Amino acid sequence: MKQIIFTENAPTPIGPYNQAVLKGNTLYTSGQIAINPVTGELITETIEAETEQVMLNMKAVLDAAGMTFENVVKATIFIMDMNDFGKINTVYGSYFNEKTAPARETVQVASLPKNVNVEISMIAVQ
Repeated sequence: MKQIIFTENAPTPIGPYNQAVLKGNTLYTSGQIAINPVTGELITETIEAETEQVMLNMKAVLDAAGMTFENVVKATIFIMDMNDFGKINTVYGSYFNEKTAPARETVQVASLPKNVNVEISMIAVQ
């Protein structure tokens, strides 16, 4: 059986998907973008602020599943412009212990939902 994870502290899904699914001891998150869950507004004034909101949204999903960033074993980062990689990486990296950071790939894409600049998904294990 799979368990659907939902929190009001992250953006509500629009469409046929959930914020995360827990199967056994493994959590699969949907990609998070920089929507403020309280106001519904996109946070895009800087790539750092945008990435920070994405990570706060991901933290809320992990919290709802009883996990933290220490449980994350794999992350995927989709970005619109590889020139933003350094700034995104600095914010992203502040949420992890470098010695125990998860595996990760970062991919530049042609477009993201709502024309955002960054989207991040994760897999975590209890």
